Amino acid sequence: MAKILLFNNDIDRFETFFRGEDEAMPYVINGTLRVGEFRGNSRSSTLWTTRRVMQAWNTQRARWGGPIPVGYAFKRSWEGRS
Repeated sequence: MAKILLFNNDIDRFETFFRGEDEAMPYVINGTLRVGEFRGNSRSSTLWTTRRVMQAWNTQRARWGGPIPVGYAFKRSWEGRS
């Protein structure tokens, strides 16, 4: 179970979600990005993002037209991202 801190730019506040690894990230359309994919191989129990990032994901996913392997896209620099 991951704690997700999401800054909602529309209301200028943080929202907190608790989701399992196989559940969709908040504000993602049609479950196209799961918590486990967003986490990658990070061991952190708390994840954070913004609503605009999730909306950008929805736009990019719609334009791409198929699954997008995220791999290390959301990994922090000290966790081995290059």
